[in-house]
Amino acid sequence: MQDFNYHRPADIAEATRILGEREDAKILAGGMTLIPTLKQRLAAPSDLIDLSRIPALTGMRRDGYELVIGAMTCHADVAASALVREMIPALASLAGQIGDPAVRHRGTIGGSVANSDPAADYPAGVLGLDATVETDRRRIAADDYFTGLFETALEPGEIITAIRFKVPAGAAYQKFRHPASGYAVVGVMVARFGKDVRVAITGAGPNAFRATAMEAALSVSFSPGALAGIALDPSELLTDMHASAEYRAHVASVLAGRAVASIA
Repeated sequence: MQDFNYHRPADIAEATRILGEREDAKILAGGMTLIPTLKQRLAAPSDLIDLSRIPALTGMRRDGYELVIGAMTCHADVAASALVREMIPALASLAGQIGDPAVRHRGTIGGSVANSDPAADYPAGVLGLDATVETDRRRIAADDYFTGLFETALEPGEIITAIRFKVPAGAAYQKFRHPASGYAVVGVMVARFGKDVRVAITGAGPNAFRATAMEAALSVSFSPGALAGIALDPSELLTDMHASAEYRAHVASVLAGRAVASIA
């Protein structure tokens, strides 16, 4: 690991100032991806800006019909929160399935969403629950946020401050978990908002995406049977040592059916 300057700002304004002043600074949230990257010398930032001492970035609150979670809130706190379990139980379930206890007590929702790892769980939750990503500059709709492999709509120097989730009538997250890492080989979030249904998939493609054909079928008939014959296009999915694109397409259909069954 190479030398760098370390900063622990007290508020967002100070973090933004430091980030703007340093040519190659990086934001440090939970460090679940950044720290291993530094250890492997795959990145050599001039400065690390640790957000852990900014109180405004941590915690959960109800705002009308939305659940707002601060970007520095760790996965374990989301999973254990009585408020999250009351408003969106599926989100608490998702958080409780991330990695292992060490990861869940250190990793943050903002860090996960900013990183947009193709196998991360939270992107499916953000997209499936029609969330809004709040930054120090603006609000970004989930449908506009995930743009590619480890790529998002965030601009250079932009800092996620919170994620704002819409509360569905019902939702469920189903996951085919990698046995070692805990990452999602495939993860599916199904959420129902009145007659509208959202189906978001992670682990299968370069980034989280919506299964629009499944959504259309479930909007007409919300039952596992409505998904019969609907499958993802393997040509658009990932193949790696863990699963082929065809297998991921099959698993996504199975998990979507299970999620619908658990809601119904």
